[in-house]
Amino acid sequence: MDLNPAPNWHKSSRSDSGSCVEVADNLPGRVLVRDSKERQGPVLTFSLRHWRGFVNLTKRH
Repeated sequence: MDLNPAPNWHKSSRSDSGSCVEVADNLPGRVLVRDSKERQGPVLTFSLRHWRGFVNLTKRH
């Protein structure tokens, strides 16, 4: 996977523990998600459209 520019990982400001997901949303056309405890583990990739749909859905529930 071409990671250019390098992912800028961040987690929620509401996260008060080490158990969280990290998101990189600075890549053209995609969003990456990983487990903050397993940073070398698998990374999920979403299109911007699908990620925004997921975030909007979770905000409503």
